[in-house]
Amino acid sequence: MIKINGVVLPAPTDYQVSINDISNAERNANGTMIIERIATKRKLELAWKFLSKEDLSRLLNLVSPVFFKVEYIDPQDGGVRNGTFYAGDRSAGALDFINGNIRYKDAKFNLIER
Repeated sequence: MIKINGVVLPAPTDYQVSINDISNAERNANGTMIIERIATKRKLELAWKFLSKEDLSRLLNLVSPVFFKVEYIDPQDGGVRNGTFYAGDRSAGALDFINGNIRYKDAKFNLIER
């Protein structure tokens, strides 16, 4: 469903794609709105209910560079799309700690197109 630098990620339990227009907008002297669309960018909101410490570590390491390549399913294009992205804030809660092994719940982060 989604790859970072060619590495397939575990399927997220929540996957939302935002299509964001970056625009310069203002009204002219007649009060008419003038919009100059500069670019259209994607934001991927990803979340996983449960992850092993190995899977979470791998995910966090994949998104630790400033920019990286992402291949994902885009709802507007109806297929696979590629782009350069960066990661927003990343978070994960501990589910439990048994026999020296931790499991994580509700890991989430956003990927924002450059």
